[in-house]
Amino acid sequence: MSDIIEQLQWHDVGEPEDFPDGAVWPVVAAGMPIAVFREGDALHALHDLCTHGAAKLSDGYIENGCVECPLHQGLFDIATGLPCGGPVTEAVRSFPIRVVMKDGAGRVEVGIG
Repeated sequence: MSDIIEQLQWHDVGEPEDFPDGAVWPVVAAGMPIAVFREGDALHALHDLCTHGAAKLSDGYIENGCVECPLHQGLFDIATGLPCGGPVTEAVRSFPIRVVMKDGAGRVEVGIG
């Protein structure tokens, strides 16, 4: 697993404070739309497109660790991208996310690769 992490390209998407608890924020990393979620101290990143229809998950609602697609009300686990409820049956891509120190400040990075 560490070999895979080392091969990723990490993209800066903001400061930890840019992502408040219980919210979802759209960002772009390597030209790809990403939805960033904060759940307590944990940050999660999913591809910002529902696998069931052309809807942005960053426009969805978060409840009980899942995001609801605003178009079809399908649910995805924000930590894994796995379906939590129909009508979705296919997982949405998840991305590793980390906070690193740069110039004395924390920066959030999403791994793409």
